Order: sequence, then C-alpha cells, then structure tokens
Amino acid sequence: MNSDKDPDAVTAKLRQRLPIFASMRKSMIASAVVLTGCTSTSVYLPPASEVTHDAWKDGQWQSASPADNRPRGEWWKVYGDLNLDALESKIETANPTLASALARYEQANAYVKQLRSGLYPTIDAGDAVTQNRQSENRPLRSANQPNVYAAQTIGAAATYELDLWGKVRNQIASGEAAAQAESADVATIKLSLQAELALNYFRLRGIDEQAKLLNDTVDAYSHALALTRNRHAGGIASGLDVSRAETQFSTVRVELSEGASQRALYEHAIATLIGEPAMNFSLSASHSGVAIPLIPLGLPSTLLQRRPDIAAAERRIAAANAGVGVARAAYFPDLSLNAGYGFQNTGAANLLSLPNSFWTLGPSVIFNIFDGGLRDAKLRQARAKLDEEGATYRAVTLVAFQQVEDELSSLKYERESEFDELHAVESATKTLELAINRYREGAVNYLEVATAQTAALATRRRALDLHDRQLQTSVDLIRALGGGWAREAVPGDKGQPANSPDKATVTARND
Repeated sequence: MNSDKDPDAVTAKLRQRLPIFASMRKSMIASAVVLTGCTSTSVYLPPASEVTHDAWKDGQWQSASPADNRPRGEWWKVYGDLNLDALESKIETANPTLASALARYEQANAYVKQLRSGLYPTIDAGDAVTQNRQSENRPLRSANQPNVYAAQTIGAAATYELDLWGKVRNQIASGEAAAQAESADVATIKLSLQAELALNYFRLRGIDEQAKLLNDTVDAYSHALALTRNRHAGGIASGLDVSRAETQFSTVRVELSEGASQRALYEHAIATLIGEPAMNFSLSASHSGVAIPLIPLGLPSTLLQRRPDIAAAERRIAAANAGVGVARAAYFPDLSLNAGYGFQNTGAANLLSLPNSFWTLGPSVIFNIFDGGLRDAKLRQARAKLDEEGATYRAVTLVAFQQVEDELSSLKYERESEFDELHAVESATKTLELAINRYREGAVNYLEVATAQTAALATRRRALDLHDRQLQTSVDLIRALGGGWAREAVPGDKGQPANSPDKATVTARND
C-alpha cells in the first residue's frame, strides 16, 4: 500500500512539519517587528506664514484694546441694536445653509468613527444549512461517503489587521483633520451668514434714515411750493418759479418710492437668512441710528488663530500629510491574525457536540509584488495633494491679511470723509436758509432756491451714506478679523499655526 495515500502516514508527515511551519511564522512576525522600527511617519508641523510686522499698516488710528466686555461669540452686540440681536440669534437655529454645513460636519465625524473601527478586530458569526454533492473523485474520499449530503455549519470568525506600518492610524489622523476642517468650515459659513445679515440690516436701516430725510424734505419742499404759488398768484413770482418748485417736489417723491422698493428687497433677504418665507416677514422702520463701534484689532499674527477659514486650510494640510502616510504604507505587507471556531454537521445528531467542532487560528500575510505602478502613482498623488493644500493655505492667509488692510483703509478714509461732509451739510443748510429768505424778500428768483435745495439734500444724503458705509465696513472688518471665533473652537485640534516670518510651505512630509 502506498504510504502517501495512507491517512495515518499523511498525518504523521504533517506533524513532523508543524515545527517548521511554526518557526516560519515566528520568523515572519519577528521580521515585521524589525521593519516597524525602521519606518515611521514624519511628524506634522503646521506651515509658517508671512508675518513680518507687529502692527497693521492702516491700524494706527484704531484703539488696540476692546471698548466692551461682551462675549466674543456674539460680535454683533457691539452695535447695541436689540432688533439686530434678535435677528442674529435665529441664524444658528433656522438657516438652512448652516444646517447643511452642520450635516456635512456630522458626516465627517461619522466617517472618523468608521476609520477608528480598523483599530479593533472584526468578529462575524453565521449559520448555514446547505445541500451538497461531492465529486466522486474527491481526494481522500472513503467509499462509504454519499454523493449527496446535507450540511449545517454554525460558527464565528475573527480577523485583526496589525497596523504595523501606520496605515490605519494615518487614515484616522486624516479623517480627524478633515472633520476638524469641516468644523472650521461651519464656523466660516456661520460668520459669513451673520455678517451678511448685519450688512442687509444696516442697508435697510440706511434706507430708513434716507426715507426720513426725504420725508422731511418733501414737507420742506411742499411749503416752498405753496410759497411760490402764493407769490405767483400775487403776481410777484413767475410761472417758471412754480414749475421749478413743482419739479423739486416731484423728484423727491419719486426717490421715496425707489427707496421703498429697495428696502423691500433687503427685507426679503433678511427673511431668507433667518429661515422665514419672505411673505411672512416684515421689519418696521426705525430711526434710532447706530454708532460706529471701536473694534479691537490685535496683532497681525493673531489673525491665524482668529480666522476659521485659515484653521480649515491648515487642518486640510494635516489631512493631506496623513494621506501621504497611508500611501506609503501600501508598500509594506498586510499582516493579519485570523481565528475561527464553530460546528459542522453532515447528517449526525447533536450539532453542538465536540466531534462536530472545528477551529482555525493563525496569521496571514499579503504582499503585493507587482501592481503596474499603482502604488507609485498614489504616492505621487498624495504628495501633490499635500503641495496643493500648502499653497491653498498660503493663499488663504494672504487674502485674510489683504481683507483686514482693505477694511481698515476704507474705514479710515470713510471716517475722514464723513467729518468733511458734515461741515458741507452745515454750509449747505445755511446757504438754503439764506436763499429762501432772499427769495421771500424778492431779491432773487426761485432758481437760486432750487440750487440751494439740491445742494443741501445731496450733502445730507452723502453724509448718511458715508455713515452707513462705515457701519457696513465695520461689519466687513469684524468678519475679516474672524468675528468672535477662536482657534480653540476646533474640536480635538491641539496644533497651532506657526507664526515665524518664513515662507508658507509645508514643513514636514512623509517622504
């Protein structure tokens, strides 16, 4: 009888070889441990930014310390407008755009939890009942085995991938950084919506102030028109004076209607921002006026911690850096531990009995020998992504500094212009009073009055417009400075951007 076909002989040979297999497994695991010590992911360092000055270029005129002790998050309260406060409070709960951003953040958090599951073993359990037919030429088949038989198998299996090369850890790090970027994006969107609401509100209030001025002007022009008609009826004034007075009066009434139309548009925009249908929302007119607040600037370097979009850009660099680590890990073998235990019955009774039990235990290694350059291409892609995010970060910081300087310059020159315009208003008002008095005395015709009226109205409207523009510029400045946001608001982010005056480049890479 051939010993190779004898089951007992085969079993004896397998037992002889078991020590060799065990030795091979130990050698593989030891080699993996040694290789682990020779590879590591580069420590990520946030990029530096170009900050070479200790003060803003056009910030010398502005107070450097806050003029109020209000919470930084509710930045709009520096304006002291209760109606604005009530409207801003609805952004967080009712705006659909912000709700969409929050949903994206929740998706990112859920994805991180999916990635973290890779740190734990996977355990599956199952039960199968099958009808089977085995080959009549199946190796080691005994003569009394049936061709067709039923089988029931119940068991559990566990698989655990050893993260020797940091693949799973880098995936988690990338996912966490991406989720932190989404959190900063939520803050950016919220700040943008709050600022847009404040801008629309101040534009609307500016129209209210213009409407008050135009209504007062209509009353004044109405009296002037009545005076001209009386003088014309008495033969003192010509019909040309009456026509000029009527033209002035009608023109201002037209401007009132145009302002009302523009106000309705801003009112509709505010309704959409707070999540209400435009037809259900209205905002009564107010003429209380809003003062220009003092805005604390801080140092230019602090802008890196005060802008959520800068934080989001930096977190995306961190995510891309971890992505390079994931791509590098693909060059090493995948080592996993596998275990299984269960029962299988092919016809006998008592499925859950020791003779029907089976088990398996041991490591497995998969090493890719040839992939047609796939891993090289993925690594190049990951490094290019890292370079892209580094360049994006620098672009974001440069735009941030530009925006602050732009708004500081605008606010500075608008304030100077308003000061000069108020002097012009005083002069134009005196000129109008003198022109009307001279017209009553018959010293001049109505053309001089009409000219003075036009000049006085124009200067008053420009003064109101300059004040409104300062309010809007102050909102833009607060937005450029990050509003009430702070870097500490990023959940789980312990990294801080570097403030050294070097070129904004990625300082660590997984090469």
